[in-house]
Amino acid sequence: MGVKNDGPGQTPSKKLLYYYGIVLLITLLLNALVVPMMVERKVTEVPFNQFLQMVNDGEVAKVARGDGQITFQAKPSNGEKEGAIYKTGDWQYDDLTQQLLDSGVDFAEDIPTKASPLQSFIFNWVLPIIMFVVLGQLLSRMMTKRMGDGMGGVMTFGKSNAKIYAEADIHTNFADVAGQEEAKDALREIVDFLHNPKKYTDIGATLPKGVLLVGPPGTGKTLLARAVAGEAHVPFFSISGSEFVEMFVGMGAAKVRDLFKQANEKAPCIVFIDEIDTIGKKRDGGGFSGNDEREQTLNQLLAEMDGFDGRKGVVILAATNRPDSLDKALLRPGRFDRRVPVELPDLKGRVAILKVHAKKVKISDDVDFEAIGRATVGASGADLANIINEGALRAVRQGRRIVSQADLEESVEVVIAGYQRKDASVSEKEKRIVAYHEVGHALVAACQSESAPVHKITIVPRTSGALGYTMQVEDGERFLMSKEEALNKIATLTGGRAAEEFMFHSITTGASNDIEQATRMARAMVTRYGMSSQFGMVALETLTNQYLGGDTTLACSPETSRLIDEEVIRIVKEQYEKAMGILKEHAGKLNEIAGYLLERESITGEEFMEMLNEGQKGAETDEKSGEIEEKAETPTVMEIANADVDSKDAESSENEFVEPKTVAESEKTGDEE
Repeated sequence: MGVKNDGPGQTPSKKLLYYYGIVLLITLLLNALVVPMMVERKVTEVPFNQFLQMVNDGEVAKVARGDGQITFQAKPSNGEKEGAIYKTGDWQYDDLTQQLLDSGVDFAEDIPTKASPLQSFIFNWVLPIIMFVVLGQLLSRMMTKRMGDGMGGVMTFGKSNAKIYAEADIHTNFADVAGQEEAKDALREIVDFLHNPKKYTDIGATLPKGVLLVGPPGTGKTLLARAVAGEAHVPFFSISGSEFVEMFVGMGAAKVRDLFKQANEKAPCIVFIDEIDTIGKKRDGGGFSGNDEREQTLNQLLAEMDGFDGRKGVVILAATNRPDSLDKALLRPGRFDRRVPVELPDLKGRVAILKVHAKKVKISDDVDFEAIGRATVGASGADLANIINEGALRAVRQGRRIVSQADLEESVEVVIAGYQRKDASVSEKEKRIVAYHEVGHALVAACQSESAPVHKITIVPRTSGALGYTMQVEDGERFLMSKEEALNKIATLTGGRAAEEFMFHSITTGASNDIEQATRMARAMVTRYGMSSQFGMVALETLTNQYLGGDTTLACSPETSRLIDEEVIRIVKEQYEKAMGILKEHAGKLNEIAGYLLERESITGEEFMEMLNEGQKGAETDEKSGEIEEKAETPTVMEIANADVDSKDAESSENEFVEPKTVAESEKTGDEE
């Protein structure tokens, strides 16, 4: 049964007929007008007397007579191979023959003025056909490209569409990849194998067929793959997993076959498949499959990886940030033999990445990259590159031609919280609430032993929606978190809400993000970290997609889930009460620092700690002087107590932001609790 070719399918046939008609017409016109002018020899018509003069001068080499005219050919001159051809009228001149004989002119039956039949055939047919074949090929390619772009690659069925980079086109090497030393060490062996395969084949070792790069987005997986190709000096095939997905069944498998065919032809080479989880997801256990095309593509990929010889030097590199979703058959030895984690860089790695990207911009010599690295905990390589670029853009906006430390520090805040909102109209009341909120965070953090130092406090609104924030920066790199540190972190998160309630006897929506983070931390302590005395070392939640935010799934009974909620509420409530106690104890400093923050809008961690330690230094001095006076007179316990109360009252009275009624009510509330 045939397939009716109508509708859109007739369009290419009609266009082809039109093309053939135009070709025929143009060929006829060329044969009639242009070609004769090109192939026929030029014949110049001259008067008869000029002909006689040329005969007398000995310039005529050959003469032919007929059809009422005389055709003659002049002798070649000026290095010409053949002389020019002329024609004139045939006059009845009796002495013409004798004159020609006397001049040594040759008599010819005919002087050819047209090209040979072979030459005429070449010019009339061969050249036009070749020209139109070339033109047709160009038009066909243009049509194919247009149809491929407009109809999802209709004319490119079965082609892999992989970008092929020649050895000379790859300028990336391991020196361009910083902060991933472990990953580079794992990949150097592959590079060495491609350079010296005999060293490995002599002992019987084979090259790993596949290397899987796993890690969060922006950590440099694609850059590492290009660096391997650049170090090995071999061709590099790059294709995304989504390019194998087609709406027609079998097209993805055909692309896989074509890709491996090209790779075998150009071996040794490296094939890089980005986002392989697009086609490498776990297959269904049975029943009706929702995407047969994807499974066929995966099956073809598995078959191709089993089929090619690793000794040829074809290495398959793949990248994904969802390794838990890949099919087990894809991860077995013999396919992806090696799994290389590309994790977020540590402090040393972040500093190295910053220095690599800083080479591309004009940067000041006194820039402290280590300080920037400490402030960017959890940042990926792409984030750090963006920080350097934002710093350069800020320098340009301010009319400077060099990037300074302040530019990079501001760019860190831009990446974290967004740009400053210059047109934000925040009322004085809300500014005061935000100031106390942020100082509450900082004060609770500073008064705890297991907490990161405060780096900056600001109440400048940002485009991310934050009306202010408190930045804490660790002194060094931390990989583990103790139970005490986790509890202190929760207390710090609740410090903002506690300050609002303590000072204004009211709460706002500004602590929503703090509540989310505190609840998430408390729940992780109970369900994942085993930091709850009630449940102990029991995993009650499973983590999935750890590189993409980390989704959790609760794996327990409803009764246990209720107990988990109660335990989470208890932890958060206890730390909230702890934060409230710290703020009540340092109410004077809370008012003092909040007032200073309202005036300056932003204060550094050094300024904050200096203000916080002023009273403590005074207390220490008084304590030392008291010890000296104690030798002369020992006070009673009641005198010491009264002295402490008086000093607290004096400290509170010196602060202009303290309202006596509010402080009294706060102390009363604290006593009742």
